[in-house]
Amino acid sequence: MSRPVRIAVLGTAEFARRRMLPAFRASADVTVVSVASRDPARAAELAREYGCRAADDYAEPLADADVDAVYLPLPATMHAEWAGAALRAGKHVLVEKPAAMSGADAAELCALARSRGLALVENVLFLHHSQHRAVMRHVADGAIGRLQAFDAAFTVPRRPASDIRYDPALGGGALWDLGVYPLRAALDLLGPDPRPRLVGATARRDPADRVDTAGTALLDGGAGLALQLSYGLDHTYRSTYTLWGSTGRLTVDRAFTPPADHEPVLQLERAGVSTRLSLPADDQAGNAVTAFARAVRTRARPAPEIRRQAELLEAISLAGTAVHRAAPSVRDGRTPPADLAGR
Repeated sequence: MSRPVRIAVLGTAEFARRRMLPAFRASADVTVVSVASRDPARAAELAREYGCRAADDYAEPLADADVDAVYLPLPATMHAEWAGAALRAGKHVLVEKPAAMSGADAAELCALARSRGLALVENVLFLHHSQHRAVMRHVADGAIGRLQAFDAAFTVPRRPASDIRYDPALGGGALWDLGVYPLRAALDLLGPDPRPRLVGATARRDPADRVDTAGTALLDGGAGLALQLSYGLDHTYRSTYTLWGSTGRLTVDRAFTPPADHEPVLQLERAGVSTRLSLPADDQAGNAVTAFARAVRTRARPAPEIRRQAELLEAISLAGTAVHRAAPSVRDGRTPPADLAGR
């Protein structure tokens, strides 16, 4: 396929409007041919902005011969259903994380994609940022010695009660919305076909909330490698991970949602000496679009991390179901800038 991948967007979520639709428009590798929404007015508005067709039914683009692939920014509980429908319709799929909310659903999606020779890609943007690849190179080159531990956190301030992150019917909760980021970073660190073991997990749900608003998980990455993950929807903003080695430590701030103009700085500490490693700005959304187009053209097989991630998220959810009565928290009512607001 030498022409641009023709993509339909099923859903008009804020993240799609803010990050992915502009990235599609800026890319020479894809072209948006359709936007679907159950709100016809919103679909028509976006279709006018992007010069494409509008659909008021998610199924309509799946029957369109002009559509090669679909992007799914729907609520998490709808991801597996519509990704499966798209694959059965012969469309390649770019789906927001998590692709599925159970290991069984993820395994079924991956098997379906493999059997049809279609790309199934989970839209994990930070994996496509040059700072993440630079970290992996430093670790592989022995910059911190033998890797002993990994510590990652993604937390954001509380948002309005109407936000879908607080709706369990739509897959809300800190684990499904934010916990997926540090978990995926841990899986990527472990390499192809990662198989970490869940050691334990905690979750917190305040009496007024219907979903978990905070949690932690401890995984054993093998050979005693400890992977500690933290996430939350009622916190000060934090987006970071640290790799601890036998001879040094490497830390990344703004790890998961850096804007395209952000110039990353890695913090490397060895023998009591701290070194700042400056990196150029990079556009992880644009890179992710390019990578998806390449997966479509090569009919790439689904990454094993899709299934492993779903299995671990399910296990963490079950292990952390105990509800803890949290002490009253002080909230100043502020929300982070758009680029800091997670998804």
